[in-house]
Amino acid sequence: MSHGGIHCLSIPTPFQVGRVNCYLIEDDPLTLVDTGPNSGKALDALEQALDVHGRSVEDLERIVITHQHPDHEGLLDVLYRRSGAEVCALDVLAPVLEDHASAADADNLAAAELLRRHGVAVDVVTVLQTMNKAFRGWSASAPVDRVLADGGELPFAGRTLRVWHRPGHSPSDTVFHDAERAVLIGGDHLIAHISSNPLLQRPLGGKSGDASAERPRALLNYMASLRETAAMDAVEVVLPGHGEPVTGAAELIAGRFEMNERRAEKISGLLDAGPRTAHELAHELWDTLALTQALLTLSEVLGHLDLLIDRGEVVEDAAGDLVRFALAA
Repeated sequence: MSHGGIHCLSIPTPFQVGRVNCYLIEDDPLTLVDTGPNSGKALDALEQALDVHGRSVEDLERIVITHQHPDHEGLLDVLYRRSGAEVCALDVLAPVLEDHASAADADNLAAAELLRRHGVAVDVVTVLQTMNKAFRGWSASAPVDRVLADGGELPFAGRTLRVWHRPGHSPSDTVFHDAERAVLIGGDHLIAHISSNPLLQRPLGGKSGDASAERPRALLNYMASLRETAAMDAVEVVLPGHGEPVTGAAELIAGRFEMNERRAEKISGLLDAGPRTAHELAHELWDTLALTQALLTLSEVLGHLDLLIDRGEVVEDAAGDLVRFALAA
């Protein structure tokens, strides 16, 4: 599948989300957007996909990363060393890519404190931290040669991509707009068949959130980002990080906002019975999944609680060891 010289390369991942879409931009410089996870299977698939277009890893002249998750940046080190390609990433993302181990340590500590404060048992938090450390092998580090700015440009011989920071799914989500061809390379910012999870991750600065806040407001950030995307001109198709191309982005975003309202109403209804921690609410909604996927379910609940708090319908009590939420008087 190709859109204006942008070819989709579908790469397998070991994750529940399934295959990830990387994009080969046939222009000067020859550019790969995202890499797939750090695995031999993913590398083999990428090499075969490049070969379909008469290219090899060694031909790559530029590698662009949309955000910090391992299915999108895991092969970066391998590809960088083999190709010598210029690595490009948003300013807040660059330090993460250059020192993934330190970033992962900081993320793990921040996530552990968040889980504990919102009601997840200490022994469960310890297990989850161990699992997170085992997960790091899917990612990689590499030097970033070109640091991109929100609103800046990434020039090619035959096109110019406008760079936009769209935090929410992650603090570093970046989209790239080819206005001439009405194409937006979207990473995981907007996906047709699933709603991108606004994951609670350590803020990286700038639009990703206030580092002094108790926690990032991922869903509120994400909704603000989606509004910016819905208001964009010259976007006929969004090339997503997973699944099929998105047409009618504004309509899809409106549907996602309606879904958020329904979820917020459901959580508000659970608070009729009295104050709850976010983890207690997650357990009522998803039972054991609230343990096995604690950060994901907590991100979901806290995001919609923030929506209710922002409207004055719910209040947060953070005075004690655990944070609890209740309906506003």
